[in-house]
Amino acid sequence: MTAVTDEDHTDRAQHAGTSEKDLPGGDRTAEGERAMSQPSYEAGVRENNRHARVEDGAPSGRTDSASAWDDGLIARRATEENAGSEHVAVVETRALTPQTAVPLTYDRPLRARLDALRELVGLSRTRLDGRTLAEAGRVLDESAARRRLSGQHTVVAIAGATGSGKSQLFNALAGVPISETGVRRPTTATPIACSWSDGAASLIERLGIPPRLRRRPLQNPETEAQLRGLVLVDLPDHDSAAVQHREQVDRVLALVDAVIWVVDPEKYADAVLHERYLRPMAGHAEVMFIVLNQTDRLPGEATHQVLDDLRRLLDEDGIALGEYGDPGATVLALSALTGDGVGELREALGQFVAERGAPARRISADLDAAAAELRPLYAARRRTGLSEEARDEFSARLADAVGASAAGEAAERAWLRNANRACGTPWLRLWRWYRDRSEPTTGRLPLRAQADEEATARQRVEQAVRTLADRASTGLPAPWAQAVREAAVRGSHGLSEALDELAVRAGLPPGRPPRPGWWPVAVLAQVSMTILQVMGGVWLLGQIIGFMAPNLGVPVLLMAAGIIGGPIVEWSCRMAARGPARRYGTDAERRLRESAAGCGRARVLDPVAAELLRYREVREQYGRVTGVGNGPR
Repeated sequence: MTAVTDEDHTDRAQHAGTSEKDLPGGDRTAEGERAMSQPSYEAGVRENNRHARVEDGAPSGRTDSASAWDDGLIARRATEENAGSEHVAVVETRALTPQTAVPLTYDRPLRARLDALRELVGLSRTRLDGRTLAEAGRVLDESAARRRLSGQHTVVAIAGATGSGKSQLFNALAGVPISETGVRRPTTATPIACSWSDGAASLIERLGIPPRLRRRPLQNPETEAQLRGLVLVDLPDHDSAAVQHREQVDRVLALVDAVIWVVDPEKYADAVLHERYLRPMAGHAEVMFIVLNQTDRLPGEATHQVLDDLRRLLDEDGIALGEYGDPGATVLALSALTGDGVGELREALGQFVAERGAPARRISADLDAAAAELRPLYAARRRTGLSEEARDEFSARLADAVGASAAGEAAERAWLRNANRACGTPWLRLWRWYRDRSEPTTGRLPLRAQADEEATARQRVEQAVRTLADRASTGLPAPWAQAVREAAVRGSHGLSEALDELAVRAGLPPGRPPRPGWWPVAVLAQVSMTILQVMGGVWLLGQIIGFMAPNLGVPVLLMAAGIIGGPIVEWSCRMAARGPARRYGTDAERRLRESAAGCGRARVLDPVAAELLRYREVREQYGRVTGVGNGPR
């Protein structure tokens, strides 16, 4: 290992590392020379190299383990494109300053939203497939992982298209050529990380960046104080021809706290950038910087024209611009080659990092994006649920299917029939008995009618269930509407048979109908009328055969009183029996309706109500995720 004191050699290495910037549209040698003539950048590099040592090989005992990140060294790589040149690793020793990373903390509203999303995912697993909930699960996992890591650091990725000069900007911010630049495309093949303070190793490990690709910036107390806590990551080109490069960009962009999008005057309106990245990430505007690079290529007022057009495109993408103190994306114009505007970006980054709010804002934006993706699954088009009218109509349909009205009428007729049998004249009851005995036996027609009636009742039950399911699921998102319909269909299985059993048990109570208090008096009066008829007939018969003295008036009067009084008593009892018979039939119908409603409630209404209750719960949780309280209606 030999010390390097030749500043000219160092200058040539530095010049070679910056002369191959990604400059589309011709030779950029003159511009490279103009960039290297900037006193601030070159002087800083020279001052750093005066005390440098050249490493011909890796020092003994040094490995590429994770601990190599906190070794307190500044590692730089300078590349010479001249034939026969060597790769020189310039290293500067720095005092070890171990720091304990303080975990990130979320404020109470963000914690409440994350808890609500976790509850929402748990309640929805049985109703939604895993792919639908994948993004929500990813947000929960990443928020938990980020919370365990340092809250004093902010990870910012620099992303851009081929030739946009993002690696050049990365080196300009670091003050030292860390990331390779050149005309070869793509130049950046793997992400490279640079940290301005210790304690960020776990954050960089989370990005999957190995220790050999972790760097420290140029030692500058002023810059370090300004950017303390910044972890800058240079990404491969998002439009690279190599698929693995694009995959790395997508993977790291999902993990960083903020992103700097570097665009150039030629590709700032590229459809791939706007449609694949900027438009889907419109909700992340507060953690985005949009930098128009290579302004040195634009003459006169062209920079302002291109910048205005860029703002117009960002507005069409739905990205809020942080102008006039409003929250949103920061839009800047600069030239990483000449250094013009780099200081303004460094100042904006320093203020952004000092706030230490980017990780929480990134998680909040991820929450918003996941909630927006899930909105069609939880937001109903109108107020949902089953009204009392729908419930009553369903119960009425079941009662009609089971024949509650017919059962009530049958009970009323049975009560009247018993009253007529008890209070009717003996001769009328004898005639009815004879008529019933003389009627022919029934054939198969009533049996077929009964089978048809059962089939019709089953159809009525199925129709009632379908109508209820349609009303309960109207306006619900598709998964929950399907769950409601499935619950109704499951409950309808065996419902017709259960209703038939209820009709048998609850239709007519066992035994004879209850008798009113006047019933014995009517029976006694009817018996008295019958006795009068018998007495008058026997008396008249005795006079006819000469057994008794002739006196037709009394026996005829007794017989007439019995004959006329019997029907009068029967008619009076029939009139008096109408009220009790109607009440008896109404009670029988009510019992059957209540039984049918209870059966329908247990088998269909309760499962449907349970699904609706679950939907209301997830809707409330979704409202908490979006931060609007009770959720959409």
